[in-house]
Amino acid sequence: MMPSPAGPCEPGQFCRGGMAAGRRVPGAAWPAVATIGVAMLATSRPPGRADGPFLALDVGNTRLKWALYEAPRAGATLLRHGAVFLETIDELADSEWQDLPEPACMLGSIVAGDAVRRRVEEQMAQWEVQPRWVVPGAAEAGMTNGYDHPHRLGADRWVAMAGARQRVLAAGGAPRAALVVMVGTAVTVDALDAEGRFLGGLILPGFGLMLKALEMGTAGLRVPTGEVVDFPTNTSDALMSGGTNAIAGAIERQYHRLRSRAGHDPLLLMSGGAAVKVGPTLSVPFEAVDTLVFEGLLHLQACR
Repeated sequence: MMPSPAGPCEPGQFCRGGMAAGRRVPGAAWPAVATIGVAMLATSRPPGRADGPFLALDVGNTRLKWALYEAPRAGATLLRHGAVFLETIDELADSEWQDLPEPACMLGSIVAGDAVRRRVEEQMAQWEVQPRWVVPGAAEAGMTNGYDHPHRLGADRWVAMAGARQRVLAAGGAPRAALVVMVGTAVTVDALDAEGRFLGGLILPGFGLMLKALEMGTAGLRVPTGEVVDFPTNTSDALMSGGTNAIAGAIERQYHRLRSRAGHDPLLLMSGGAAVKVGPTLSVPFEAVDTLVFEGLLHLQACR
């Protein structure tokens, strides 16, 4: 994994300085979970750029991915990174995080629920850093949230769009629209216009959920994993090719809709563990970015 720069906020946007981590007596509980969005819970520390290592967490439905950067700023060096399945979260403090340099601040995205969040925070008790989690709001870091109920948008989707927006701004020139695709347990296809407005997006089942649905609803479809081919001649390949083309079709339809609305070719970014399966089937240009969520977390933190 390569270092992910966090670009500046857009000119004219209100961006809070990064807040230094709150401190507590080791072993004492935090009075409340700190969540970050437009309506951010206050901390006991004055606003200002946090110094020292920055821990970024991406907690999905299957795995926890983490990255430690030297600081929450543009061009920060990636110090360490890793990933564990949710079943093994309770071992982090005694394994991958045992000798990790203590982070000065932390920001995370989580979609796995409060029970998993509490387990993650228990593993962070060895440090004095305050756990802080992204909660989508109406606007942040040069983006406007067009969801009917902004706080109901998945944090991972909002953070990935922040990463995409940072890339658009860092590229220079006239801003472009962006289509942000996350291919994991579920697949999301989200559209940002050139001004950073989230227009809306799709949610559809990922490969595993598609195959499970077919296995549960039909007889005789429990077969080995197949390959993606143009004209499948066996059930394994038919299932894999069908799922891949369903996802690719949704992506391409949204790409053309966004291009028609924007009047130019949008930037298509794909991330997630299963993105590698979909990419070769697309007929539109795309860029695979494994670190998109981490880039978004860096961008959000840098704009506070």
